Amino acid sequence: MNSSGQGQGRHDEYSDSVAQDAARSTIAVNPITSISSRDLLGAAKAVLAKAVRDPVSVASRGVQFGGDLARIAVGFSDYDPPSRDRRFRDKAWHSNPWFRRVLQAYLAAWHRSEELLNDLGLDGLDESRARFFLGAFLESMSPTNTILGNPEALRKIVDTGGESLVRGLKNAVRDLKDNGGMPSQVDKSQFKVGQNLATTPGSVVFRNEILELIQYSPNTSEVREIPLLVVPPQINKYYVFDLAPEKSFFAYCVSKGIRLFAISWRNPGPENSGWGLDAYVTAMKEAVAAIQAITDVSNVNLMGACSGGITASILTGHLSAKQDSSINSLTLSVCMLSQERADTEMTMFATKPGIELARERSRRKGVLDGRSLSRMFNWMRPNDLIWNYVVNNYLLGNDPPAFDILYWNNDTTCLPAQLHSDFLDQFLTNPLPKSGALTVCGTPIDLQMSKCDKFIVAGQSDHITPWQACYRSTEILGGEKKFVLSTSGHIQSLINPPGNPKSRFFTNKHLPSDAVEWLEAAEESKGTWWDHWIEWLQSRSGNSIQANELPGSRQFQPICDAPGEYVHG
Repeated sequence: MNSSGQGQGRHDEYSDSVAQDAARSTIAVNPITSISSRDLLGAAKAVLAKAVRDPVSVASRGVQFGGDLARIAVGFSDYDPPSRDRRFRDKAWHSNPWFRRVLQAYLAAWHRSEELLNDLGLDGLDESRARFFLGAFLESMSPTNTILGNPEALRKIVDTGGESLVRGLKNAVRDLKDNGGMPSQVDKSQFKVGQNLATTPGSVVFRNEILELIQYSPNTSEVREIPLLVVPPQINKYYVFDLAPEKSFFAYCVSKGIRLFAISWRNPGPENSGWGLDAYVTAMKEAVAAIQAITDVSNVNLMGACSGGITASILTGHLSAKQDSSINSLTLSVCMLSQERADTEMTMFATKPGIELARERSRRKGVLDGRSLSRMFNWMRPNDLIWNYVVNNYLLGNDPPAFDILYWNNDTTCLPAQLHSDFLDQFLTNPLPKSGALTVCGTPIDLQMSKCDKFIVAGQSDHITPWQACYRSTEILGGEKKFVLSTSGHIQSLINPPGNPKSRFFTNKHLPSDAVEWLEAAEESKGTWWDHWIEWLQSRSGNSIQANELPGSRQFQPICDAPGEYVHG
């Protein structure tokens, strides 16, 4: 659903583009790493120290920038923004002499700053950090972020007789009061979980203190015998798989005759700070046992996304260590089982002192607050997730867009301090590729010992779990494996329903050790990976049987209708 504030008379095409940009850059909050102010200041100091030691380069680039400004002043500059930069799409940036000079001065400053970074010769991680800081700083200095530097905003003030300015001020005051001073990303009034989100029919058939187990109602006369259990990330709510009906992965699964179950995690409070990996794996084992009893089958297919995929993999490894074959197959979506510092922007800032500070902070509070973490991660994509909203909400006076993905992204949960600590340990020690390096529920975890079939899907433009990092799972996991690469980003790789003419994915039956080598020999297919995956899953889901429309069983009576109670916590 993208209601786009219909009927309110306050939306224009800018709001729609903001929503689309934000959806592509949406941060599915990653609890494995954290960034501290100490890390950020340390990176800034490294840049300044290099600049102080190389005054010649600083002076040279400063002189060149002065020359740029002189040429801009007399109209002889050829600086032009990239065509993909929507900030400068207004015709005034090219037709109005004043705005054209402002734009060219801004582009000249960006160009000379990048050249200076090249001159300073920073090494590896310091260079990556410096480029991130430079980008974030220069994006914040864009003239489009101010009323006087934004021709579209000025025009709208005139066209509305000042009404847009008044609305923008009201939006800013509201965000200062209700949103921690950050611009709102979504019009929350347009959505309600259970009414226009998470509407696939089902029932909660099992509940423990950590999770609710939802059984979805069949909508086909026959279903596959072996059920599927979906494990969502622990710090985001499960209904990313069940957004508007036309996007719902769950609705898609039941339409294909899959006996579907899903976990809805409870939002923990400080009193639950001791819940760690052991507690979550134990809770999932109870859910699997309930599914086995309800469906009268001995094993289940398992699917996990992002951090939920890490937990699902650990559960599979734990059961394998106990010689328990309850897991028939494992699907991992946008999930990294090993994480290296160079993988993402989030990890490139993480240092041992910063990680320990984050661990101590969540230990004191009892939880890692998902809302605070989400605000911090928004600065990893400041133009798409912050400044676009400053322009849309405050300068143009629009309401924030009504977009279901953005609503879900802002509906975060907390993470128990112990689970946060366990995830941080995984980043520091990278245990999953190593046999027995991690012990959970009393058993050493060796993912090579898990011999069930695996389906691994990643997103080619994913900046949260880069596909090359996801590809490493093909060497970490045992059993027969298939790797599929969607051409989408992180969230779009999950929400990839049929019917999108732009959808593409790559497959390759061979799994060389090098990810780039895999892609070079891969075959591109049109459409969504969902259709490719469902054929794979159906072939591993047993025979077709008569669908039972009654949820639960005599032992596991329905507790309440989907989406349950934990999702509202």
